[in-house]
Amino acid sequence: MEQKKYNVDSFNLDHTKVTAPFVRLAGKKIGAHGDVVAKFDIRFTQPNKAFMSTGAIHTIEHLVAEHIRDEMEGVIDFSPMGCRTGFYFTLFGDVDEAYVAEHMLNVLKKVSAWEGSVPATTEKECGNYKDHDLALAKKAAGDWVRGIEERGWNCYK
Repeated sequence: MEQKKYNVDSFNLDHTKVTAPFVRLAGKKIGAHGDVVAKFDIRFTQPNKAFMSTGAIHTIEHLVAEHIRDEMEGVIDFSPMGCRTGFYFTLFGDVDEAYVAEHMLNVLKKVSAWEGSVPATTEKECGNYKDHDLALAKKAAGDWVRGIEERGWNCYK
């Protein structure tokens, strides 16, 4: 029996066959003028086994969204997955998983050691400014860094 194909890449991923943490190319699109947009799955926790709190996710999103732009050119977006197991990272350019993993590793090392305040956490700057958890964000970032350093970025190892 043929498995149904969905319009959404992550719905077609067999979540039982991957090992988190990982960086996975979720897709590339080429625009009308030849621009390449790449979307990556930056997975923090093992699907259907663990997930992050909304406060941790929100804080990681703020810190990474601010600091990834110092690390890489062409960043479009870094946004949380609804399942709370990771993030989607979208950028311009024909880049591969190893390139993204290397730069994400640099940023998440900074997040795991972050001592300052979380950027953009006032009522004026954020739509849910009270829902942040720096301690859990630092732990999740540190766990991701250790996992990538121990086994690499590939989800199928």
